[in-house]
Amino acid sequence: MLKTALDFEKPIAELDAQIDAIQDHMQGEGLRQWCREHGRDYDAEIATLEQGLERLRRDRARLMEDIFSHLSPWEKTQVARHKERPHTADIIRLIAGDFFELHGDRRFADDAAIMGGLARIGNHDVLLIGHEKGRDLKDKVRRNYGSARPEGYRKAIRLMKLAERAGRPVVSIVDTSAADSSVGAEERGISEAIADAMEEMAVLRVPIVVVVLGEGGSGGAIGIGVGDRILMMEHAVYSVIPPEGCANILWRDGARADEAADALKLTAQDALRLRVIDEILPEPLGGAHRAPEAAAATIRDAVLQALDTLGSLSPDALVEERYRKFRGMGQWTEAPAPDALEPVTAPAA
Repeated sequence: MLKTALDFEKPIAELDAQIDAIQDHMQGEGLRQWCREHGRDYDAEIATLEQGLERLRRDRARLMEDIFSHLSPWEKTQVARHKERPHTADIIRLIAGDFFELHGDRRFADDAAIMGGLARIGNHDVLLIGHEKGRDLKDKVRRNYGSARPEGYRKAIRLMKLAERAGRPVVSIVDTSAADSSVGAEERGISEAIADAMEEMAVLRVPIVVVVLGEGGSGGAIGIGVGDRILMMEHAVYSVIPPEGCANILWRDGARADEAADALKLTAQDALRLRVIDEILPEPLGGAHRAPEAAAATIRDAVLQALDTLGSLSPDALVEERYRKFRGMGQWTEAPAPDALEPVTAPAA
């Protein structure tokens, strides 16, 4: 049972509570005592309770399927931010062996909002990098809630260049609401650091696989999001700006974040349709936070498949295909020449 239930998960949480209560009742001594006092057959009572449990589990599965197959973009944003959703550190622990974390940008500091290091996934020696939001309050503060500072992106650049020299593919895990926007980050060149990271990833001569795990927000996400294969979890979000920020800009009202989420086309399904990503990774029923191990196994299999495919390409081919991939995103039209424009007639007074 989840510690935290979102508003639309509360009907599921109520069924979870009933299931847990029945299971506790079946396992306790109270049921045996009650059967003795009332002359009831213990095994028969257990069988009846098991039947009730099975009905509740079926009802719960149907309810979850109905709810999670009709999530709005704003509800998907809430799932992507769920307190119990697996973070980068969890995924690394579940999919990688021999992870050796590396620290520091060699210029200013070590930004804990981005973690990275050497690891092994299956039969591939890789460099893993990713945003880490932290779990408890102390860890969240230390990691700046996953909002990386300039030194975080410069650390990422340093580690990716190390991977290039060692011939190791890069696996990048995106999970941030946005990059840090404090005065200190601006003073140390946050925009330049993100741009430099994007530039370096664009020409890196080893395979790059990107996984959008939870939130993919603004430049903070794309700063480590330039890759040959971009995978996105089913209930993750990927957007130029968080919905609250968009609502504040458009309507001066952050409470209209649900409307902004609709307009931003931030879901995995939208991103795939717009060719921003290459593949949607299915999540366990109810979201990755309900079965982190299963979600991690899906990520691991998809990453290994991508690495096997990309491993056959030469460095030159990787860079060229990566360039074509990002140049091919989006659509545009050219404005007509000035003399082709329709004349504007002023309205009558």
